[in-house]
Amino acid sequence: MNVLRLAGGVLALALPVLAGCDLPGRPQGGPEVPRPEAVTSFDVLYGENCAGCHGKNGDHGAATNLANPEYQALIDDVSLRDVIANGEKGTLMPGFGSKAGGPLTDAQIDSIVQGIRARWKKDNVTAGEAPPWKAAHPGDVSKGQAVYAMACARCHGQDAQHRGSAGSILDGSFLALINEQTVRTTIIAGRPDIGEPDWRNHIPGRAMTDDEITNVSAWLIAQRPATPGQPYPNTQPASELPGESQPKATEGNRPSKANEKP
Repeated sequence: MNVLRLAGGVLALALPVLAGCDLPGRPQGGPEVPRPEAVTSFDVLYGENCAGCHGKNGDHGAATNLANPEYQALIDDVSLRDVIANGEKGTLMPGFGSKAGGPLTDAQIDSIVQGIRARWKKDNVTAGEAPPWKAAHPGDVSKGQAVYAMACARCHGQDAQHRGSAGSILDGSFLALINEQTVRTTIIAGRPDIGEPDWRNHIPGRAMTDDEITNVSAWLIAQRPATPGQPYPNTQPASELPGESQPKATEGNRPSKANEKP
C-alpha cells in the first residue's frame, strides 16, 4: 500500500512537469502547414508565383527583367500592383489576385510589390527624361516600319525571314505572346540581362522619342498573324503527300456509263 501511495505521489508531481514539456509529436497551437492565404513571405510568394517566368533573381527569365533598376524607376507602385493582380491582356501574364481568379489575396499582392521594390528598386536610378510607361495616344502603324528599320533591324533583322544577331522579333509565334505594352516597356527600360539596350541606345547618336516608341510598338503588334505558328514549315496539301494522292481516272477504273447518274 505504501509503495502504491509513493508511486502515485511521484506520478502526481511528474504530470505538471510533463504537461509543460514540448514533447516530440505534441500538437502545436496552429496547423502543421499554414493555410495558403496565410503565407506573406516575399521569398515564398515570389518563388512560387513569379520566379518561373521572371527568373529566380528577377532576371534571365522569359518575361520582364524585374531586377532592372530602369524598369523599377519607370513603373509606379499602382501600375506594378495592377499588373500582378490583374495580369496583362494579350500576353502570358495572368492575374494573380483572387478577384481576377488568381490564388493570392490583396495582402499577398502587397507583399510581392513591397518585396520587389525593396530588393530591386535603386534610389539613385530615376526615369529622368524617359518616356512614360504608358503611351499617351495610339500608335501610328504607317510610321512604325520606318522606326523599326532605323532602331531595331540591325539587331533583329529586316523581316521575319532574316533573323538578326539578337533573334527575330517579327516571328509570328513570338508576337502572339506579347502586347504593345510589352514592346514599349522593353524598348524604354531595356533588358540588361540579355543585352537589350534602353531607349537611349537603339538609334546611333540619339535617343528614341516617345512618338517613335509608340509607333514602332503599334507596328510590331500589327505584324502578328491571324493564326500564329501557321503554316508549319514544309507543309503540303494532303493531296500532295506521299500515298495520299487520288488515282487518276483511266479506262480501267472509270465508272461505267451504266452506273453514272444522269
